[in-house]
Amino acid sequence: MSEAVREAPKKERPEFRNIHVTELSNYRMPLASIVSILHRISGVGMFLLLPFVLYLLQNSLRSEISFAYYEGFVTYPLVKVIILGLSWSFLHHMIAGIRHLVMDLHIGLDKHSARKSSATVLIISLVLTALIALKLFGVF
Repeated sequence: MSEAVREAPKKERPEFRNIHVTELSNYRMPLASIVSILHRISGVGMFLLLPFVLYLLQNSLRSEISFAYYEGFVTYPLVKVIILGLSWSFLHHMIAGIRHLVMDLHIGLDKHSARKSSATVLIISLVLTALIALKLFGVF
């Protein structure tokens, strides 16, 4: 009887290791995790740029002269890029937040729906940001 137990084939157990920093380029994250990480980054970006936006708003509302000055200030390309980044940050954070609220209602929790909704969040936020960029840089 003991020989029968010894002769049973052993299954090779999978070996799970922690991912090292050098292996990060080989690791492929799911789309839902990318959207989640971008949601956090966009929230931090909006928080950090809030003083800049409030400063522009406060100074532009002082008088007509200060409004004209800051209207000229916003025409600089670097400032336009910052405004575009803030616009993407707001749009992505809002759309991903709506996705999370829908998921809190237990809608779209399965793998296929989560992939579709995360792809939809990325597509909508990038398309709306591209439209804002076209308007901001004077294409139409």
